[in-house]
Amino acid sequence: MNISQEKIDNLNTVVKISINPEDYQPRVEKAMKDHAKKAKLPGFRPGMVPVGHIKKMYGKSILVDEINNMLSDTLNKYLDEEKLEVLGQPLPKVDDKKEYNWDFADNFEFNYEVGLAPEFDIDFSSKDKLTQYVIKVDDETLESRIKNIRRSYGKMTNPDVSADDDVLYAELAQLSPDGSVFEGGINNITSVRLDQVKNEKIKKSLIGLKKGDELVFDINAAFNDDAAKVAGLLKIEEDEAADLRSNFKLTVKNVNRLEEGDLNQEFFDKLFGEGVVTDEAGFRAKITEELEMMMTQDADRKLQDEIYNYSIDKVKFDLPDTFLKRWLKVTNEKLTEEELEGGYNDFAKNLKWTLIENKLMKDNNIDIKYEEVFEFAKGSLEQQFRMYSPQALSEEQLGQYTVQYLQNKENANKVFEQVKALKVFDYIKSAITLDKKEILFSDFNKLTA
Repeated sequence: MNISQEKIDNLNTVVKISINPEDYQPRVEKAMKDHAKKAKLPGFRPGMVPVGHIKKMYGKSILVDEINNMLSDTLNKYLDEEKLEVLGQPLPKVDDKKEYNWDFADNFEFNYEVGLAPEFDIDFSSKDKLTQYVIKVDDETLESRIKNIRRSYGKMTNPDVSADDDVLYAELAQLSPDGSVFEGGINNITSVRLDQVKNEKIKKSLIGLKKGDELVFDINAAFNDDAAKVAGLLKIEEDEAADLRSNFKLTVKNVNRLEEGDLNQEFFDKLFGEGVVTDEAGFRAKITEELEMMMTQDADRKLQDEIYNYSIDKVKFDLPDTFLKRWLKVTNEKLTEEELEGGYNDFAKNLKWTLIENKLMKDNNIDIKYEEVFEFAKGSLEQQFRMYSPQALSEEQLGQYTVQYLQNKENANKVFEQVKALKVFDYIKSAITLDKKEILFSDFNKLTA
């Protein structure tokens, strides 16, 4: 067997593998003997099928399989020994001029196109500057969060007259152009949340209603043509909701109001544990702290996006684009040329970042421990649970959920990649200059909109 490499340029090479009969015949003979021992054919006892019979019936397919196995093993070993950093996977180079008889005496030659990772240098220093935002809680955001938390622990009442943020339990009946109820039209009893009504004029008309009151309104206008919202209220498909042009008659069945929970010790203990918070000032301080913690994560995500884009622009190198496009087409048969061209730039951008990550990890001896993966996963799960309940899980429960989550290989790989990215981001942040800038949450949202 002979294996060689013909370098096309710094990013592309062709690996040639020549296989002679003496290379593959021992493997093929062994494979046929193994097949004979396991074969169950009419007229032969199990395990007693002659090898010659197997060769006659299955010889060529066994030969093809063994040649393919040899090629895979040989190619992978060669790439590893030569320390070639491959992008994508080697692609067989088709040669229409070569034809083989597959008669156990052929000399085979196979060529593989290989895309190579580029060589490049990375030099981050204090001369590289980015803005790091420090987000402060504005009054509107704080009051909105406090209101939502108090309502989560409040009680339902039924006032006589509707007010802002109430819920109307009502019948919605589709009307004909003449204003009469459309016979056979859409009719549904549902809950209409006034805080979700986007049209201010229609919202104002829904305030001050009482049980039994009727109102005609344009339901699509009420929700700014949000087809998903309208479809949910009327229990119809989104496409049908988007095409809907009828007015609806709303008949109030009941007015529901979620009263805010009292700011007392029982409320504080439910939220934060017994005795942690004892008064309204402490409660507001705790909510502010939690909001700022969440906002710190928002600021970190923006900084990470900035670092990602800055790094890709700063670190200049080329990719074997022609090879990679061909590889993407081979591995994604349904991928159209239009989809390939439209999505390739994003693919190349992510691949460049991965190469930058890997080089920084290697050059700076950055490693990842299981404990770090576990703690990151645990923190992520805790945040998810707190979205549904402000009351924290115990450490034991959280640990059990984390173990179960990481037992899924896909989840574990995803978390590993997230930790890897964070470690690289942390390294870059330590190497460059970060100009800290305070900003209100409302203003920060405008930056990321």
